[in-house]
Amino acid sequence: MYSETKYLIAGDSAIVVEFGDKISPQINESVRGMYLAIEQSGLPGVVSLTPTYRSLLVQYDSLIVPYAKMLEELKKLEGNLKTMELPEPNVLEIPTLYGGECGPDLDFVCQNSGLSKEEVIQIHTSREYLIYMLGFAPGFPYLGGMDERIATPRLKTPRTKINSGSVGIAGQQTGIYPMASPGGWQLIGRTPILLYDPMRNPPILYKTGDYLKFIPIDEQEYETICKQVEEGSYQYKLYPKKEAGK
Repeated sequence: MYSETKYLIAGDSAIVVEFGDKISPQINESVRGMYLAIEQSGLPGVVSLTPTYRSLLVQYDSLIVPYAKMLEELKKLEGNLKTMELPEPNVLEIPTLYGGECGPDLDFVCQNSGLSKEEVIQIHTSREYLIYMLGFAPGFPYLGGMDERIATPRLKTPRTKINSGSVGIAGQQTGIYPMASPGGWQLIGRTPILLYDPMRNPPILYKTGDYLKFIPIDEQEYETICKQVEEGSYQYKLYPKKEAGK
């Protein structure tokens, strides 16, 4: 983290509150804390809040509150972050079929890492991944904490269409495409569950600060879950995250 938080002007009606210059759980915790502090304060003039890995974009109405006053209020809230209690995180399990048509780039990840398919899958499924931010598309989770052994460069030429539920790797990040869209991540698998469903309440089952846990499944399990999702009978596995040592 920076020794002193940076407040950067972004146009004539936005301020970027920047807590550090790298991907870090501690930095992201400050981002989420600041987000909640502003929400709970009811600070006049705030139009929208956009959290990222290491900063928070605060857009405000400069006709309601001038820059100097907004900056003063944000710094006051930052001073109270140490007493801010963040919501307890949940873990959502992501059943994933690896390789084949669902993961056409798994072979390349193996070649790039020098590991077997079984080793890549074991490494990828061995952790609970912190959701640092949501973006790009509704429900797209940017995850931290992936093992560097399976880090893989993005595709040189992005695909024009990637299927919904595709699980990918880009550099040292992993993530899931919640809907069909273009993209340049290396695809290693696919989940049959719906990360984003506009007809569901809530449409997205997780939030920043929660965790995702990939669970390997076979083709038969994939088809079974697909059918359950279609029928609306699939039971999503969402539960409180256990504290270390418990």
